[in-house]
Amino acid sequence: MSVARKYPAFPDHFETERLLIRAPKPGDGRAINDAVRESIGELRPWMAWAQVVPSPAESETWAREAALRFRNREDLPLLLFRKADDLLVGASGLHRIDWDVPRFEIGYWVRSNLSGNGYITEAVNRLTDFAFEELGLARIEIRCDARNRRSAAVAERAGYTLEARLSHHRRAVDGALADTLIYAKLRGDM
Repeated sequence: MSVARKYPAFPDHFETERLLIRAPKPGDGRAINDAVRESIGELRPWMAWAQVVPSPAESETWAREAALRFRNREDLPLLLFRKADDLLVGASGLHRIDWDVPRFEIGYWVRSNLSGNGYITEAVNRLTDFAFEELGLARIEIRCDARNRRSAAVAERAGYTLEARLSHHRRAVDGALADTLIYAKLRGDM
């Protein structure tokens, strides 16, 4: 007989000064599709899921499945909406969950025309606080391709420590051998 895991109760949304950060829900497909369609060129080198522009129906299916994963605490995908006009800025979330430690990894991407405005750093800072304060995490990681300097800069601005560079340990989206940077923050670092 399996014993159901008890997860901490936590909200499906929270805010920063400029952002509403919330779990995906049915009906988000159009906003997601618009942002991905606009940003596909910048996402393609780094994200395996961004090799083909999704259809609006595929984006809606993703939103519904992501809402279910969030509800089941299997993955915690989050969408970032600008509070001023409800525009989807990008996405983030807590992934590669290990509730036993507990440890998560933060992932993120930003809509191309909003890049460079600090939205992702703002979201990562709030998500880090949320993860330590609400979820009681011991460790959070940010991993990125060593060639993706913009992603690494977010981790550095958010105060994460570069712990490792894994050399040639995986294939990148383009098939090349790639290095991965592993940034981390521990609860005691707060």
